[in-house]
Amino acid sequence: MVGSTHWIATASAQSVLERGGNAFDAVVAGAFVLHVVEPHLNGPGGDMTGVFVTAEAPSAPRVLAGQGPAPAGATIEHYRSAGLDLVPGSGALAAAVPGSVDAWLLLLRDHGTWSLADVLAYAIGYARDGHPLLERVSGTLGAVADLFRDHWPSSAARWLPDGEVPAPGTVVTNPEYADLLDAVVAAGSAATSREEAIDAARGAWRERVGAAVEEFFATPHRHSDGGDHAGVLTAADIEGFEASYEDATTATFRGYTIAKTGAWGQGPALLAALKILEGFDDDALDPSTELGAHTVLEAQKLAMADRDVWYGDPAADDVPLSYLLSEDYAAGRRALITDAASRELRPGDVPGRPTPPAPVLRTEYATSAPAGSLPGAPGGGAAAGVGEPTVPAPTTEPDSPERTGATRGDTCHIDVVDRWGNIVSATPSGGWLQSSPTVPGLGFCLGTRLQMTWLDEASPSALTPGRRPRTTLTPTLVLRDGEPVIALGSPGGDQQDQWQLLFLLRVLVGGYTPQQAIDAPALHTTSFPGSFWPRTWTPGGAVVEDRLGDDIIAGLERRGHVVTRAGDWALGRLSAVTRDPATGLLGAAANPRGAQGYAAGR
Repeated sequence: MVGSTHWIATASAQSVLERGGNAFDAVVAGAFVLHVVEPHLNGPGGDMTGVFVTAEAPSAPRVLAGQGPAPAGATIEHYRSAGLDLVPGSGALAAAVPGSVDAWLLLLRDHGTWSLADVLAYAIGYARDGHPLLERVSGTLGAVADLFRDHWPSSAARWLPDGEVPAPGTVVTNPEYADLLDAVVAAGSAATSREEAIDAARGAWRERVGAAVEEFFATPHRHSDGGDHAGVLTAADIEGFEASYEDATTATFRGYTIAKTGAWGQGPALLAALKILEGFDDDALDPSTELGAHTVLEAQKLAMADRDVWYGDPAADDVPLSYLLSEDYAAGRRALITDAASRELRPGDVPGRPTPPAPVLRTEYATSAPAGSLPGAPGGGAAAGVGEPTVPAPTTEPDSPERTGATRGDTCHIDVVDRWGNIVSATPSGGWLQSSPTVPGLGFCLGTRLQMTWLDEASPSALTPGRRPRTTLTPTLVLRDGEPVIALGSPGGDQQDQWQLLFLLRVLVGGYTPQQAIDAPALHTTSFPGSFWPRTWTPGGAVVEDRLGDDIIAGLERRGHVVTRAGDWALGRLSAVTRDPATGLLGAAANPRGAQGYAAGR
């Protein structure tokens, strides 16, 4: 079974399963297809995280860490010397070392069965022969077309044939990227084993991408702050990176084990929210009621406050997760939830540890862009809660955000389970087409994950060479009695775990089927500093789908929530696959919003 955010990726991965490949062959094939068909949501220059178990070790969830670190030249001093107080939201200064491709190839080498050529054939085919352009890709291009024309000519050459935005449904190709993948496959042609061939391909990828990136981004280009800056990413940074595996961080909830990334991602915040909520009666855990929605929103605020103060990628011992996820700590946090909505950022204290400083709390951010025109920021209105990278509507104003690359970005998702019991949940992201200029000779651009770091040495999420930014990418695996039963995830930036929390409560407590849980009305809080530039917050903010109901929404407002209505079908991009260990029955579910996600299997 496969569930993903694009029907072509689902179909490609399912094709691998039909031809005898396992879940790891299938997820890698689907992921490389996502790079091609959802270029506004992810790309080869981006990053990914995954959580999986193998049929041989079903009770031992592992994390695939495809999040690259900050480059050697990405120092706080360098950014401050450029007049910056935040890492930009677009441009090469926001780029971490690309980690996605190496991670996928590592997973294929160690747990797959197919050759690299067979796995990449799907993506190469769609890149060389073409695929129909999504309406949302066309819309994104329309919003950044002036930026491309005026400041990013390599992106204009890549995405604006004859100077115009291609219409939805236009068959588009990426021959540069197809050629690169062909060359990477060819690099392993003389190897004597499948594993050696994949390692040779990994080396070829690092060498070719590193050289092209260092040469191209030595020239300054427009960033989201409105200034022109050169990048700091070098060939040595890229050639020195290798993806890795880690043990998953886990917590229990109502008899289930939930597996997430470590505190270099936001995943433990979902675990923290579950531990807080576990002490409430079931009637307080239904997000479709006023009481349940309020309780969930308040628990999320507390979990996110700890994320923003304690999480980061220093030495593992520096993030006190064992305490932050403990029963006693959760009980103390639970006691802070009252009948009224909090409008404060309330991180907790850890005994014997000084509490790191809270991030700067801004409800707005002064830029060259018109007030309220940044998507998802206060005054952004229509963009509130959108789960994909979003850009402002086109305008002729010379200082408008599409001329600076101001965007809020996000990602894709894919889940796969096979007949043997291998199961994987993965969230590829970054390197979306509006992140930075397209690199000539590669056919793609770099990501912007460094915008999730702070230019504050005292923060656990401080920009630091060699450390990973505290990513929002957060796939989930659910186990029961030592066996995997659900793999799930969602695009959505800061909303990813919030929407997954709704799913888990509805399935594990409310008895919903996975598809019913995905279809149900969604909501999330914005009452914490956003992970994406310009990192503003809305004290007491709650974004809800209108389908939640007028009476419930009015009740939330009476409790003090600052509610934004997002529309009937606007929030959440979840997909999931399921497995019943007792019967062997497999299932899948996908998001209907946007008519793009797809689940398949047989």
